[in-house]
This record gives sequence, C-alpha cells and structure tokens, in this order.
Amino acid sequence: MSRVKTGTTRRAGHKKVLSMTKGFRMTKNRLYKVAHEALLHAGEYSFVGRKLRKRDMRKLWTTRIQAALKLQENPMSYSRFINVLKVKNILLNRKSMSLLASDYPTVFTNLFKFSTK
Repeated sequence: MSRVKTGTTRRAGHKKVLSMTKGFRMTKNRLYKVAHEALLHAGEYSFVGRKLRKRDMRKLWTTRIQAALKLQENPMSYSRFINVLKVKNILLNRKSMSLLASDYPTVFTNLFKFSTK
C-alpha cells in the first residue's frame, strides 16, 4: 500500500477553521487547536441561542400586549384577556396581536372592545 500525504488536505481544513474564527480574540483566531475548540463552543452557543431567541421573542410579544392592555379605558390583565379570546374563539397568535398593539393601536383597541362585549 502506498503512502498518502495529507499536507494539502490538512492545510485546507486548518485554513477553513481559522477563517471561521476570524474576529475571535487573542489566540483563538491564530492557533489552530485553540481556534478549533473555540469554534466548537461557538457552535454550541449559537445552537442554544437559536432556542433562547424564540423564548425571548414570545416574552417581548407578551410584554407589548400587556402594555397595550394597560392603555385601554378598562384595563384588563394579560391572562384574563387571553382567556377571553379563547372563550370567544378568536384565534390570533401573540405575534400578530403584538404587531397590532405596537403598530396599529386603534385596531387593537377595536379587538379589545370586541372581545370584552
């Protein structure tokens, strides 16, 4: 069996890792071994971050709806409002309600009045 040299393949792999860690601090963008470990950790953090972003966005939508509910003539708690919507079978998700609350307050007010009748 003939000998296989890995020089070009290994160099390409190292260059790929080092280019992906561009912008990292200290030796994490210069030394391959440290950069590879930093890249693995960065991948884990980004995976977790994608899950956390969903949670954060839902919290933001809830907060926007709560703030809009406090501005109504007869303020209502968030949980009671969501319950009223479920009872009245109004199928609006929190993202669209938050959009209404922040960008179209008159429409949200009409929704509130309709749901509390």
